[in-house]
Amino acid sequence: MDSIDLRLIELLRENARSSYAELARQVGLSAPAVHERVGKLEAAGTIRGYRAEVDYEALGLGVTALIGIIEDSGADTDDVLTALRAMPEVESCYFMAGVESYQLTVRVGTIAELEQLIVRVNRTPGVASTRTAIALSTKWENRPQPHLG
Repeated sequence: MDSIDLRLIELLRENARSSYAELARQVGLSAPAVHERVGKLEAAGTIRGYRAEVDYEALGLGVTALIGIIEDSGADTDDVLTALRAMPEVESCYFMAGVESYQLTVRVGTIAELEQLIVRVNRTPGVASTRTAIALSTKWENRPQPHLG
């Protein structure tokens, strides 16, 4: 991966809907050359997908929370992860260093729905306990990193 690939990734993270012609203009290559490079980055798994940024409140998902999970010492990690993956409210799951095994980001419509989700997570075989923090507002998220190269 060279500096042009890094710049293409940066540009696509800023606006994934940029045309190959626009990307080409910004990196100084032809549109077909950019198309080929982006295709290679996709094939290698460096670019894993393209997503729309949405207003979660407009979708009825105005409550964002972080749930830390402490796994039971005898837990089957694969079973715990399978159960968490099946919960559509769980947006992301990070394996953590420290006391908590996992950190989840979840989105729900109401505090009552969050309560129901916390109960489901706590009832998951292999989960010893949870700790939840509710986000009061989102200042930013998914911010592209400045200048990768």
